Amino acid sequence: MDVRRAAERYPGGDPASGIESRHAFSFGPHYDPDNLRFGALIACNEERLAPGAGFDEHPHSHTEIVTWVVEGELTHRDSTGHETRVGPGDVQRLSSAGGVRHVERNDAEVPLTFIQTWLAPLAPGGDPAYEIVHGIADSTPYAVPEAGALLHVRRLGAGERTAVPDGAYLYVQVVRGTVRLDGEELGAGDAARITDAKDIEAVGVSAAELLMWEMAG
Repeated sequence: MDVRRAAERYPGGDPASGIESRHAFSFGPHYDPDNLRFGALIACNEERLAPGAGFDEHPHSHTEIVTWVVEGELTHRDSTGHETRVGPGDVQRLSSAGGVRHVERNDAEVPLTFIQTWLAPLAPGGDPAYEIVHGIADSTPYAVPEAGALLHVRRLGAGERTAVPDGAYLYVQVVRGTVRLDGEELGAGDAARITDAKDIEAVGVSAAELLMWEMAG
């Protein structure tokens, strides 16, 4: 198990424009050949947008992009005609496939924080696709078959336990609160990369929310 702390993330974005980013993997000017990916994951970015701030239209291709809002509301528009608002508890996925363009903005009057995970598809090409699940239920896995991955969302009370899925690659992201994972205490923004996971539990030290990515080898 490889624990990466929130403070170790690479800073990015454009603070003068109201955009603050923290990157868990090699990203943009922060190139690290030893931190390019883990399983299917190639990026896990924490984005903070001030009211009125956002990312203007930009392209993506050959990437599965999954977004989880921590607080606030994200406005999404893409070149396939979708325009949606994404709030806490919603899972949004944009399959960029052969190519798509999109805009991400904070059109609300309060700050926005979201976690965005990029996964490499098993095969290139195809047509772009979009999906949003509003208010995903606790412990209900969300499948991203194009990347051979499952997302498990878990919300724990203090002292409550949950099993970490067994698998070749597990990425556990603490969204809020504090948990104990295989003897390590992790706080908000911390993450653990686990290979060959077997019989591991996460315990809520406080009320907590976790995103757990289960990926094939």
